[in-house]
Amino acid sequence: MKLTEAVGKRVEKLLAERNMTQYQLYKNGGIPRSTISVTVDGKYKTVKLDTIYQIAATLGISLKEFFDDPLFDNLED
Repeated sequence: MKLTEAVGKRVEKLLAERNMTQYQLYKNGGIPRSTISVTVDGKYKTVKLDTIYQIAATLGISLKEFFDDPLFDNLED
């Protein structure tokens, strides 16, 4: 799995755990809806660390907690 796919799946998982939608993440965090959408869908080849930080902060977790998931154990280039 590529990093961008893993990030998208992680965001989806965290949203599901909190019964949140992408729209609620946008409203609560001020992250552009389009940015959230393409991040979750893995449409970009890269994801900005700042975007991941904003998402994690909005969800009330640290970057360490965000990346502490088996999704990130075996990434491809």
